[in-house]
Amino acid sequence: MTMPVMEPALDAEILRQWATLIDRGPFSSLCWGERIAFGNPECLTLLGALAAWTERVPLITTVVVPQLHDPVLLAKSLATGDVLSGGRLSVGVGIGGRHEDYLSVGAELSTQTMREMARRVAVMKTVWAGEKVTDSVLPVGPRPAQPAGPRLLVGTIGPKTLRSAAGWADGLAGITLDLDAAKQNELFDVGRTAWAAAGKPAPHLATSFWFALGEPKDARAQMHRHLRHYMNWIPADIVDAMAPHTGFAGTEDQLAGVLRGFAAIGADEIHLIPTSSDLDQLHRAADVVAGFTGRPQP
Repeated sequence: MTMPVMEPALDAEILRQWATLIDRGPFSSLCWGERIAFGNPECLTLLGALAAWTERVPLITTVVVPQLHDPVLLAKSLATGDVLSGGRLSVGVGIGGRHEDYLSVGAELSTQTMREMARRVAVMKTVWAGEKVTDSVLPVGPRPAQPAGPRLLVGTIGPKTLRSAAGWADGLAGITLDLDAAKQNELFDVGRTAWAAAGKPAPHLATSFWFALGEPKDARAQMHRHLRHYMNWIPADIVDAMAPHTGFAGTEDQLAGVLRGFAAIGADEIHLIPTSSDLDQLHRAADVVAGFTGRPQP
């Protein structure tokens, strides 16, 4: 389950309630993403709070953009989060799709490449291994709670990017807009093949999609409102054209059917993305997930 960090009018209490209920519930992970030029909480600050508010659930950034940060400071922040959470952190990384985030922090748009992201990930791994970043300084701590550092997932929808990440990533944190499981499986197969060619264990394969639960008409209206708010970098008429066909909007039984379809292609996880901060949406999704896991909802 993804935190509702991209919703308006959030406060600490809403975030804490979501985090504690996700922790108690049937979910296999708790996710949250990064944006800069938006009203969402800063992702690394939130990591500290989530580590304190939860005890069980693994934590996953989906995704943090290394090019928006100094890689040494990013590695230190993520290592600290791994320590505070008792080794529950996985780090999804991506190049990001919004120029305004780069411009807001003074990052060069020329760094918005997989090559540059991979270079920064290598710096982060050096920090996590307790090695010197340069010959002239001492190592940067703390060491992560996980001996090899947090698991790394590449956030992408492209086969070329996925192949290029096989050397350093542990898996995929993808997204599907149209819920096409067959098309998603084609990307999964790219990952399976690339990881095997690199002599690595099978990748962790995750995808995600927006969801709105309720009567289909009401749920689709909720989805549309969310997309209008979140996709503010895209012209409104384009968002309006996308909204009727993007994400999941429907009943619990219908969502269960979609999840079964992704389970059938070997998805290790589905990262559900809420389109409302209403706790009722979380409880209803938990009921559906409990039917797969056998773990009761909170």
